[in-house]
Amino acid sequence: MGYTTFTAPVVGGDLFGGRWTPAIQVGSTVLAVHGVTASHRCWSSLATRATDLDIVAPDLRGRGRSNGLPGPAGLRQHSDDLARLLDHLGLDSVVVLGHSMGALASVVFADLHPDRVERLVLVDGGLPLEPLPGRTPDETMEATLGPAVARLSMTFPTREAYQEFWREHPAFVRGITPAMADYFDYDLVETAGGYRSGVNPDLFRDDVRSQLDPDTLTPALERLRVPASLVWAPRGLLDQPEPLYPRDVVDHWVERLPLLHVVEADDVNHYTIVFDDRPLDVIAAELHRPTQALEDE
Repeated sequence: MGYTTFTAPVVGGDLFGGRWTPAIQVGSTVLAVHGVTASHRCWSSLATRATDLDIVAPDLRGRGRSNGLPGPAGLRQHSDDLARLLDHLGLDSVVVLGHSMGALASVVFADLHPDRVERLVLVDGGLPLEPLPGRTPDETMEATLGPAVARLSMTFPTREAYQEFWREHPAFVRGITPAMADYFDYDLVETAGGYRSGVNPDLFRDDVRSQLDPDTLTPALERLRVPASLVWAPRGLLDQPEPLYPRDVVDHWVERLPLLHVVEADDVNHYTIVFDDRPLDVIAAELHRPTQALEDE
């Protein structure tokens, strides 16, 4: 498995990313889309377990080495960026894999560009997140993503201090693997007094507002025209027993959408689902599943 980086022209500059290319490609080309405060390096563990797949993974606008791209962001803007990336790489149709907010962007991308998507693999994401009762989208963001929001404004004196922050995070109480450490380190940029996350907080907020916009994600999901697998984590962002998506919400959408089916990844939370071996094997199995088999279910 060879790893290379790329840039692709999009509105306002270049989108950066990485590509894991097998020596002999047997499986599909996969467009892998990360979460709201993540980067393309979240997929490195998957690449080591699905070595026959060609995995193309961008840093979304405002993240990683794409953090200098201007806003606004939002699910439709990411969809446009993904289409331009495929154009640049000469890829017509791909399997689209998305985690968390990346799964939401993947659903919108499949709605706006259905000819570019063979099928979707949605990792603990892709379903609408409703604003909390009586709260605005910004208030909902603070209530549900408060720790992530706070981290974006923090300065760490050393790179090691940032690693220690993640070691103490409830989602990673079982320990930090080398792949996780590499992923965390990639997120850092130098600043006065040390290091901080490279995520652009303004574009982060654009994305959260877009997620909660009733006219963006929900209509796209209701128009689902390609087969989709939802790999569901039974625990939440802080490793709490309450998942990001309650099971009754998942079942509701499975009943509504004939092209959607769900697979549970046992004993993982919203973060570790893209790092731990067992859920990665579940994700890899869904990426290898023939499209026709999903259509026939």
